[in-house]
Amino acid sequence: MSSSQDLVAVLKAELRRAGITYAQLAAELGLAESSVKRIFARGDMPLSRIDEVLAVLKLDFAELARQVALASPARQQLTPEQEAAVVADPKLLLAAICVLSQWTLEQMVQTYTLSKPQGVACLLALDRLGIIELRANNRYRLRVDKTFRWLPNGPVMDFFRRHAMGDYFDGGFDGNGEMLTLVHGQISPAHAALFNDRLQRLAHDFAQQHLADQKLPPAERQAFTLVIGMRSWLFAPFRALLRPGA
Repeated sequence: MSSSQDLVAVLKAELRRAGITYAQLAAELGLAESSVKRIFARGDMPLSRIDEVLAVLKLDFAELARQVALASPARQQLTPEQEAAVVADPKLLLAAICVLSQWTLEQMVQTYTLSKPQGVACLLALDRLGIIELRANNRYRLRVDKTFRWLPNGPVMDFFRRHAMGDYFDGGFDGNGEMLTLVHGQISPAHAALFNDRLQRLAHDFAQQHLADQKLPPAERQAFTLVIGMRSWLFAPFRALLRPGA
């Protein structure tokens, strides 16, 4: 969750933006200027005092919370240590995948054999890991950017390579809405980068459609997993047939 230090930091910025000095704020609050300076220096302010400062600034708490959210840069990746903590517990990994799809706690509990206390414990853990900001009534805000991806060679992708990729590609890819295509070619590195950008946009479009379709009844939605990969690679039996220096 956002700490009081985050709130106080944004209040300082709003005071500067409004051109209000500590002396002026102290006069409005009926405090000594030294007391106001001490409060802001500690970075620890009760909600009642925050409300008083907001009244001086003519802001409401919702706007302050929005400013705090904007001031906190969204993560594009986690550290290897954070990913290792996620994969160490299958329930936590499941919860992480669910929150990245913006499922509610109720959806998780209804869909999986996860009790509500276990789900809440997972949300608390994801909050500590910086993936979400947990709010009242078990609601949350994602703290990862829309371009978030697991580390290519990190613990989560290693887990999926070992435990999920075989299961995924064992399917026939012949169901409604399914496909599997393999294309090999030689292109310039510059064009490869352009294709990567286009594939990233496709992944983002898929994620956005998932969010938009949440308003549909469950019977009209079906689970799909989109796997996108592109690498400089040649099938091992073909590599064995290469001429020296090729």
